[in-house]
Amino acid sequence: MDLRALDAPPSNAERAAIDALLGPPPAVDVPVPLSEVKQRRTLLLPSLIALQSQVGWVSPGGLGYACRRLGVPPAEGFGVASFYALLSLEERPRAFAHVCDDIACHAAGAEKLCAQMTERHGPPAHSRGHALSPTLSPAGEREKWARSPCLGLCEQAPAALVTVAGPTPREQSFGAATVEKIDAALKGDSVAAVMPRLESTGPRKLLARAGTVNPSSLDDYRAHGGYEALRRALELGPEGVVREVNDAKLVGRGGAAFPTGRKWEAVARAPVRPHYVVCNADESEPGTFKDRVLLEHDPFGIVEAMTIAGYATGSERGYLYLRGEYPLAHARLAHAISAARARGLLGPNVMGKGFTFELELRSGAGAYICGEETALFSSLEGLRGEPRNKPPFPVQSGLFGKPTAVNNVETLAAVLDIVRDGAAAYTSVGTPGSPGTKLFCLSGRVAKPGVYEVPFGTKLDELLALAGGVPGGKKLKAVLLGGAAGVFIGPEQLGVRLSFEHTKEAGLTLGSGVVMVVDETQSLLPLLRRIAAFFRDESCGQCVPCRVGTVRQEELVARLLAKKPMGSVGDELALLKELGQAMRDASICGLGQTASSAIESGFALPAFPGAPAEERME
Repeated sequence: MDLRALDAPPSNAERAAIDALLGPPPAVDVPVPLSEVKQRRTLLLPSLIALQSQVGWVSPGGLGYACRRLGVPPAEGFGVASFYALLSLEERPRAFAHVCDDIACHAAGAEKLCAQMTERHGPPAHSRGHALSPTLSPAGEREKWARSPCLGLCEQAPAALVTVAGPTPREQSFGAATVEKIDAALKGDSVAAVMPRLESTGPRKLLARAGTVNPSSLDDYRAHGGYEALRRALELGPEGVVREVNDAKLVGRGGAAFPTGRKWEAVARAPVRPHYVVCNADESEPGTFKDRVLLEHDPFGIVEAMTIAGYATGSERGYLYLRGEYPLAHARLAHAISAARARGLLGPNVMGKGFTFELELRSGAGAYICGEETALFSSLEGLRGEPRNKPPFPVQSGLFGKPTAVNNVETLAAVLDIVRDGAAAYTSVGTPGSPGTKLFCLSGRVAKPGVYEVPFGTKLDELLALAGGVPGGKKLKAVLLGGAAGVFIGPEQLGVRLSFEHTKEAGLTLGSGVVMVVDETQSLLPLLRRIAAFFRDESCGQCVPCRVGTVRQEELVARLLAKKPMGSVGDELALLKELGQAMRDASICGLGQTASSAIESGFALPAFPGAPAEERME
């Protein structure tokens, strides 16, 4: 039995961190009334993040104090704290580095970087917050670094995230990571951010302001057309806005592709109040970084789009849930929200029109599953980020059990053009079934990695040519389309048109817009092993098919990589197919349902026709 006492006293720094967030403690220590527990519990994750930002970890004393202030049972508080990879329940140094070893970084030399970190700083710490064994190096020192899943800097791989706790905490993520850069960041020095490569085949729409407008200046944003869409929305009225979004055939860009207008219409008509708008900015799909670019370089655009969504759906409050690995985006969004509020563009009387909309920025703490919309709600409510069964759907019972419109960052960015210029202008680009433009994240063995905005219907080979193709005269072996939850395709499918209808017809998926290139010098098996390990680690463990299936899948791929199959290779591949089918049929959410997609497609690639499966992966 694992019993943990949380009755240790908090340090002065921990007490100050919690009190700064929750306000001064009551003069008399009295239990929190049950009527207030649910309302206060939403601040549990922010409290845990505040503790770690102050002292570098979530200690028993700090966790116990947070639970007492919020009225949360200690066992439940521990359950939440142990759920997130960025939170540590074991003491560690105030300065700590997370080094990405996921698929894009793996292809860019992450293993060499991790070896150099081990040589200089000792072995990595356990990467999950709930490690039960102390993280001590052979010299008896606390570990200074850990391996990390994707940090969303795939175009600059390899990447690192460094946090320095204290009264003035510092966080910075950066690409082209080296041991020297990481050491400098651990000392508190700044590592210069790099402007991502942004390309398009025509006039930019989604990327119109990125790299052009000062992301810290509301005046510059307005000088480039900012808030014209909100002004137009207030002229159209809520029903008019929803009509334009419906007529534009806008669908979700996070992977699910559900019609945005139908979602907004359902929330607007829901009789239950209040309504909520949520921006899902927990972009954690390996290979995906388009939302990061929008959030860092066009933060006012996302704030404006969320305000329009709130107006259209009758919502007076919105939440922007940002993945914890994006410190620069957090700083710029916090500034944008504050500046908009100060200028009357958020708050009780938006643009002087009597419309009320407030927006709150919340951080995640390292959990891929929180990109699933109902798991995101659970996280916001102070629970473990576990998905919920559907129905009821979020438009009926979402955040806090109320009607909720939840949209991806790129989806919201598209709303601005639709409302400002009209649906007809929007649908003049793209295909009949997929109007508009789409952002694609190109990484891996491609000459010019970055974010590319192209009209829907552009051929994959045309997109790759725009990115300079495979460098060094090497041949293309495969492309991962859609991310870890997507599929691998071979050179024979490069003519596919990148639209929802064309990829569906070809049995493929656009997913979150990942296009990761693998060349002839790379072995696919290590990449498949890393994808399998990713899903094993990121499964929330709530449902048996996913909890067990992802572990068995990773074990299977590991056996093939070690050339030690259980039976024949054919037996293993048959078992892989069976595991994948079980997860697709019985998992609660999309994580388990797509956990085997890329792996099964990788083994099915005809890269070396007629060769044994073991050789095809080399």
